[in-house]
Amino acid sequence: MDPAVLKALNAARDERRAVAVVTDLGDGRDRVVSEDDAIPGELGAAIAEAFRSGKAAPVSVSGRDFFINVHLPPVRMVIVGAVHISQALAPMASAAGFHPEIIDPRTAFATPERFAGIELSADWPEMVLAQRPLDRWCALVALTHDPKIDDHPIRAALEAECFYVGALGSRKTHGRRIERLIAAGADPDAVSRIRGPIGLPIGASTPAEIGVSILAEIIGERRKSRSAPV
Repeated sequence: MDPAVLKALNAARDERRAVAVVTDLGDGRDRVVSEDDAIPGELGAAIAEAFRSGKAAPVSVSGRDFFINVHLPPVRMVIVGAVHISQALAPMASAAGFHPEIIDPRTAFATPERFAGIELSADWPEMVLAQRPLDRWCALVALTHDPKIDDHPIRAALEAECFYVGALGSRKTHGRRIERLIAAGADPDAVSRIRGPIGLPIGASTPAEIGVSILAEIIGERRKSRSAPV
């Protein structure tokens, strides 16, 4: 691989940016394309589809053959609340290719025994997210029902343009949440992006069923657009 291409890929990985290596199969030349680059025509459409699907693919454009190989950042699922739903959701998310992380300052809940093999932080979200900031390749799932724990990471997720932001609670609870966030200075348009009640409306009642509904909703958002960002 061209050293310049390798350097660009390493930089994109460190910065959690999505890029594609587009190889002209006629002459073997590579170029690195960012997801935000405007590429016109059929080639641009093929690159956009590769970002959306996350799959490498050959494409023919005007008699020229190309190969598109996408390099996407690992998608983080940041789950606020070490609750029963999290115990079901985290391993399912891992199996689906996400990187789940649990944050909960309540040390009675955030124990390694309850979340074996899952990244776990028994600290306040403000402190954890200051060290590992959210970005567009993150899904934020707030499950504690406690505004003191949930509200800050929800606002942080909206400001970071996370591709998914969801919060547990009834419509009445969610209405109060919206009022608090707007009163605290959150953009009303951004607040409207919060999925609440969280999860697809499949009649889920058990923690495992609710976990399925949340994961399905996140996957749907993940696949809607070119890539993780909305």
